[in-house]
Amino acid sequence: MNREEKQEVIEALKDKFSQYSNFYITDTESLSVAQVNVLRRHCFDKKVEMRVAKNTLVKKALESLDSEKYSGVYDSLHKVTALMFSESPKDPAVIISSFRKEQNGEKPELKAAFLNGDIFVGDNQLINLTKIKTKNELIGDVIGLLMSPIQRVIGALQNKPEEAEAKAPEAATEAAPEAKAATSESEAPKAEAPKADEAKPESDDSQKAPEA
Repeated sequence: MNREEKQEVIEALKDKFSQYSNFYITDTESLSVAQVNVLRRHCFDKKVEMRVAKNTLVKKALESLDSEKYSGVYDSLHKVTALMFSESPKDPAVIISSFRKEQNGEKPELKAAFLNGDIFVGDNQLINLTKIKTKNELIGDVIGLLMSPIQRVIGALQNKPEEAEAKAPEAATEAAPEAKAATSESEAPKAEAPKADEAKPESDDSQKAPEA
C-alpha cells in the first residue's frame, strides 16, 4: 500500500469516526473467512458497519480528528483490528455476544468501545455493554413512568360504575325481605269483632214461667 492509498484509507476512516458517535474496536484474529462473512452479515442485519483496518492507520485517523478525545483507545490498537460503527451503543456488543454463542468461541474479542465520549476498555466490559439502554428504550421507560399514574386514575374511574352496579342488586336483595315482611303484616287477617245480634243469646219461649 503506497502513501496515497494509505491516505485514502485514513480519510475514509475519519469520515466514519465523524459520522458515528459509537464504535467498537475488536480483535478478529483466528476467525476464518467464512466466519468473518457470517459476522459481517450479522452486522448488516443490525445496520452496523464493520471495517478491518491497520492499527497505524486507525490511530492516525483518530489523531487527526482529536488526539486527546480518543487517546483512551490507542493502547487497544494491536493485533488484528475490526471496527464496528453503529448508531446504537449496544448493538455491536449484542452482535459479538450472540456470534460467540453461535460459534462456540471467544472471538471477536472486545478491545475497546467508544460510546458518546465514554471509553470502555477490555473484553470484560462486553456483558455490561449488552445491557446498555438505547435512547428509544429510555424514552419508553420515561413514558411508562408518566403513564402509570394516569392509567391508575383511568382504571379507578372505570371501576366506579361497575362497583355501583354491583352494589345496586345487593341493596335490592337486602330491601326485599323487609318489603316482604311489611307486606305480610299488612295482609295478615284481622280478627273480626262479634256482631251485636250474635253476641246476645236469643230468648227461649220455653223457659218462660208458666202462667197461673
